[in-house]
Amino acid sequence: MSMDMFESAEKQDRPPDSQQTQQAPLATRMRPNGLHTYVGQEHLIGKGRVLRRAIEADRIPSMIFWGPPGCGKTTLAFIIANSTGAYFSPVSAVSASVADLRRIVQQAAERRKVHLQKTILFIDEIHRFNKAQQDAILPYVEDGTVILIGATTENPSFEVTSPLLSRARVLPLKPLTEEEIQVIILRAMRDKFQGIGDLNAELSPDAKSHLIAMSNHDARVALNTLETAALNTPPDDEGRRHIALSVIEDAIQRRAVRYDKAGEQHYDLISALHKSMRGSDPDAAIYWLAVMLEAGEDPLYIARRLVRFASEDVGLADPQALVVAMAAQQAVHFIGMPEGNLALAEAAVYLATAPKSNSLYAAYQKVQAEIKGGSTESVPLHLRNPVTPLMTEMGYGEGYKYDHDYPEHFAEQQHLPDSLKGRRFYNPGQLGYEKQVLDRLKAWWQNKGRPEAGEGPPEPGP
Repeated sequence: MSMDMFESAEKQDRPPDSQQTQQAPLATRMRPNGLHTYVGQEHLIGKGRVLRRAIEADRIPSMIFWGPPGCGKTTLAFIIANSTGAYFSPVSAVSASVADLRRIVQQAAERRKVHLQKTILFIDEIHRFNKAQQDAILPYVEDGTVILIGATTENPSFEVTSPLLSRARVLPLKPLTEEEIQVIILRAMRDKFQGIGDLNAELSPDAKSHLIAMSNHDARVALNTLETAALNTPPDDEGRRHIALSVIEDAIQRRAVRYDKAGEQHYDLISALHKSMRGSDPDAAIYWLAVMLEAGEDPLYIARRLVRFASEDVGLADPQALVVAMAAQQAVHFIGMPEGNLALAEAAVYLATAPKSNSLYAAYQKVQAEIKGGSTESVPLHLRNPVTPLMTEMGYGEGYKYDHDYPEHFAEQQHLPDSLKGRRFYNPGQLGYEKQVLDRLKAWWQNKGRPEAGEGPPEPGP
């Protein structure tokens, strides 16, 4: 990453904040007070984006920020208030009562009347408010007494009442990328006023990589771990503190796993996971899965590979495999990490212990080869839909048999082009649910001009 990205932000002077002393955690001290130092959420505050334009025009609607911990929800709310001159009144849903909310609303009404100043009511963890608390602020959000900005890590659709949701825009915030976490870390290391620049700390490359990976996209975790590590690293003779991997491991209480997510190890480990599941070895599957997750691999990358495996190596031998894999992906997306690791483990073990079949994979490859070889025949006339009188005159749909009018809902007719008549692409396996598919196809198509199901396709003619 180029240094310009964080150096340019540092050139902007940050006025001192009397509320933030050097005794506050590094994550609190480094909280930016303007958009020029805010990192992340470009989809919301990038130039020309809707929220950026609303801030610049001082036309802020009530909003609910929905995103994972440490992605900048509270900071963004503070910046909005600071940029628009609004009074910032923060409360935590964990401790605030209805009486507290009424007091804030009353003060906001007086401030609006006397000083013509808007009030932003920021409610952290708004999903913890019960219905009575949410109803208490509803009228004042509606009449503009306060501008509500809520922050939540939970899906607002389930946790926030419908009346309040209808009066606030839900804005999803994305997890900070590793690149963005790096910008925040390096900025804190250089900042001598609010950061730890006066400690002259340096991170070894492996220590920095481990810190970024183990922060789990959470800037607060990254900064506070960095400060702990710096304070526990004695300076050398020149006054520099060389923070080693072991210090970061101790500060974050997780050992680093040797793993290069962009290199050979990345591909070796995902290959080991795939082959362990294919080999029906649940112990090896969960081991390789854990190695990748503990090393900081993107859980959604693993989830995508599990979904692929469910279709490629299990297929119709157990149709439920794809359902389980997709459920694991949704679980990881919904609850995040580290809680999502068990959903991935459940899917990996399910896939490893499921009956296996690559019949679908083989069938698609055969069809793909036919198409690439130039086999793109026209649809037979009897399968075409005669949507106009002219099409009817041309024979579209003529001779088509409606399968539901025949015994067992099977009409015994040709569906492939003439040049592919009798070809079998899908050859069911003998395991699990696919055995039922095999028996069904045999009953339907025996003596019907096709090779017996289970025998494979005939050799293509010249």
